[in-house]
Amino acid sequence: MALSRLVLWRHGETDYNATGRLQGHLDSALTETGLNQARFAVPVLAGFEPEIVVASDLQRARDTARVFTTSADVPLRIDERLRETHLGKWQGLTTAEVEQEWPGAVTVWRTDPTYTPPDGESRVEVAERAIRVVHEVDAEFSETVLLCAHGGLISALTGRLLDLPVENWSQLGGISNCHWTVFTRRNDRWRLSSYNAGTTR
Repeated sequence: MALSRLVLWRHGETDYNATGRLQGHLDSALTETGLNQARFAVPVLAGFEPEIVVASDLQRARDTARVFTTSADVPLRIDERLRETHLGKWQGLTTAEVEQEWPGAVTVWRTDPTYTPPDGESRVEVAERAIRVVHEVDAEFSETVLLCAHGGLISALTGRLLDLPVENWSQLGGISNCHWTVFTRRNDRWRLSSYNAGTTR
């Protein structure tokens, strides 16, 4: 089998997003705004008619995915390989706090996907674990699969799926809460159909 479409959906707003703190593998919770963002996205995402939703095992992604799967009656699978980038010692800090302790490191991290935060992982490593999930669902399903994950993972996986040079990955903008990126396949290659799309509500 081979997928015809792949949709990457970022989780809704969390308490950490609302307070400007880096999450990584920390298990933050959706805010009421985040839950509403997921609800508003359901009608649009349902139009893609996914055969299955595969979500990160972190609570914010699982809860976002369940809003969709419960409403659309689509199966849900959980996969820890879709977790956000492990940010090591930066997790739970604001970027200002990181900058104070590691001057200049945030800028390097944002522009160099090979950079690894202290005790964390690089975005290249994130993309490599996530692409294995894509390969597996690609072999199992033939139409559309929706992956519910995290902003850093989605941008890194986008660069990987498009075979962009690693040094160009940082040219991809960030993914807003509950926005999505869509890939369609042509001549056995992934093409980017939309990036960071979302509802206006």
